[in-house]
Amino acid sequence: MHIEKNVCESIIGTLLDIHGKTKDGLNSRLDLVEMGIRQSLALEKKGERLYLPPPCFTLSKKEKQTVCKSLANMKVPDGYSSNIKNLVNETELKLMGLKSHDCHALMQHLLPIAIRSVLPKNVRECLTHVCIFFNRLCGKELELDKLDALHEHVVKTLCNLEKFFPPSFFDIMIHLMVHLVREARLCGPVWARWMYPFERNMKVLKSYVRNHYRPEACMVECYISEEAVEFCSEYMAGVEAIGISKPRTDLDDVDRGLRGKGTMVTVSKLELDQAQLVVMNNNAEVQPYITDHMELLQSMVPRNQKNKQKWVADQHRQTFIGWLRNTIISKLNEPNHGVSDVLSRIALGPTFAVAKHEAYIVTGKRFHTK
Repeated sequence: MHIEKNVCESIIGTLLDIHGKTKDGLNSRLDLVEMGIRQSLALEKKGERLYLPPPCFTLSKKEKQTVCKSLANMKVPDGYSSNIKNLVNETELKLMGLKSHDCHALMQHLLPIAIRSVLPKNVRECLTHVCIFFNRLCGKELELDKLDALHEHVVKTLCNLEKFFPPSFFDIMIHLMVHLVREARLCGPVWARWMYPFERNMKVLKSYVRNHYRPEACMVECYISEEAVEFCSEYMAGVEAIGISKPRTDLDDVDRGLRGKGTMVTVSKLELDQAQLVVMNNNAEVQPYITDHMELLQSMVPRNQKNKQKWVADQHRQTFIGWLRNTIISKLNEPNHGVSDVLSRIALGPTFAVAKHEAYIVTGKRFHTK
């Protein structure tokens, strides 16, 4: 877990040239001169100042702004990670306050997306392979017959990194990546033994501290009190036990929009028909009517029609909404029609005026609209 964090901080600090965290500085260039390699990156003296030629991974100010803006504007699933936007300083063009899990989320998915348009292809692909390695290593399942290939993959990736990054970049944390595959072979999947659960528990224990002169006593006292209250709550009706708080999505019994009542907009007939067809095709009560309508259209195919299936499909998309509406209305006029309220609402269709929300909760999942 901490190897991933240190690798992530080294990559981000070097790409964004964060003071104190970059691996490409004056001492690094002096090392290149002493080792006699990469003469193109050697220090150049212009007047009274020393000039450091930019390497291939150097980002311009505009490119740094692009990376920071991409990370700040990313939308992730609810509960996936902390709000990355709070970690991005778009003024100073750097990332601050990265925790272990923030680096985990960056290395797993976010970093390859942020750098895909700002670096040369060979450098970008090399860094993406580093992220792919951690993604595969942290998977829920590890196949033993593929671990050798994964080990070979990380070795080649580090060799490619050496083509672009200075020797000062390759500290002990970068080297330990080579041994992670062997450790996974001996100890099993990484997710079953990393430190995230223990760090979360330590945060809970730290919140118990009231007297900083006796922190251990505070933890013990609060822990025993919580256990006692939870034990007593088992004998009391209508009382929930103390524990992990319920996610906000579990408290939403109905689908609803977030951030106010939304904005009322008028939808075009084409968009409305497309949305209605999606609902109809995914509703079990409508499926028998879809079959009847397709059979009706197949009996009406013109004789000179070459592609009969395409004709039936096109006619079905164009006429099914109106046909189903007329069919359901005629059934509703009968005494024992047997049409459910859901089916009648689907057949009659929605209104053209709809409420538009920036975010919406559907079946317990939060979606951000675009």
